[in-house]
Amino acid sequence: MLVDEQMNILGSYPDSFGKQIRIGTDAKNPLTGLTLTTFQINVGKWCNQACKHCHVDASPIRTEMMSKETIDKCLAIIKSVPAIQTVDITGGAPEGNIHFRYLVEEARKLGKKIIDRCNLTILEEKGNEDLHEFLAANEVEVCSSLPYFSQSRTDQQRGDGVFNKSITALQKLNKLGYGTRLPLNLVYNPVGVFLSSAQKQLEREFKENLDKKYGIVFNNLYCINNMPINRYLGALVRTGKFETYMETLVNAYNPMTLEGLMCRHQISVGYDGKIYDCDFNQMLELEAKPVSHVDHFDYETFVNRNIVVANHCFGCTAGAGSSCGGEVA
Repeated sequence: MLVDEQMNILGSYPDSFGKQIRIGTDAKNPLTGLTLTTFQINVGKWCNQACKHCHVDASPIRTEMMSKETIDKCLAIIKSVPAIQTVDITGGAPEGNIHFRYLVEEARKLGKKIIDRCNLTILEEKGNEDLHEFLAANEVEVCSSLPYFSQSRTDQQRGDGVFNKSITALQKLNKLGYGTRLPLNLVYNPVGVFLSSAQKQLEREFKENLDKKYGIVFNNLYCINNMPINRYLGALVRTGKFETYMETLVNAYNPMTLEGLMCRHQISVGYDGKIYDCDFNQMLELEAKPVSHVDHFDYETFVNRNIVVANHCFGCTAGAGSSCGGEVA
């Protein structure tokens, strides 16, 4: 689905997120940047999977990849901003970028916490036999999507065979100390037109079932609402459930989530060096303003910017909120 078409569909819903966040405040632009603690880099849209819910629209046929030149520009910014604590590497399957290991090693030299948003099955692909060891040696936090602790529900969302490969990858990571000595976090996306379940309760269920059935341990479960963009938006429209899902998000709007929204504390950089407020805005090509490329990055300007919003933002403010780190309120 083309970006313009997505924006038209989102804009057709009668409630406006831009107006919603102005309720109860006199500020003309109430949603602004607050800090810059996380530098998120989308190093490419190639992925060895093509998941139904993927907001990136990633797949094995995508060719967009971040160059080493752009990676070096990102590293220069990270080095120049002491406030940045975390380098969050995402995709696609970020490990598919030939410069992935270089980025990890250089970011580690800068003393930053590194997150690899790993789909798990990439660890089982030919040529990646030592990738588990590389991540462990560099103390990279692994944050992995796992729709459920059952094969049927996971494969329904991510494709046949994904669950078994994911379990194998998790067991290998556990043997290297992930889940105990090294951080291993899982990400849950609901299947259907409803919000994510309570994070702590679902985390207990995941831990009990994965440990009992497969001997797998992990640290945290992050629950993320499905964003009404790209493939998920297309599925909502095809099945006539777009308005139902938007109504669910709007009715669950929680102003207490605004302070902790990830867009207010991070930068999101696309494979081509363009700057966005978040990964979701990146997929809708809603560039940050006024700084929209790493070539022109200025810390003070970026931190004090107004966040670009649209109706998909209801996905991050519904219920307990939603972010790359799970609940925000």
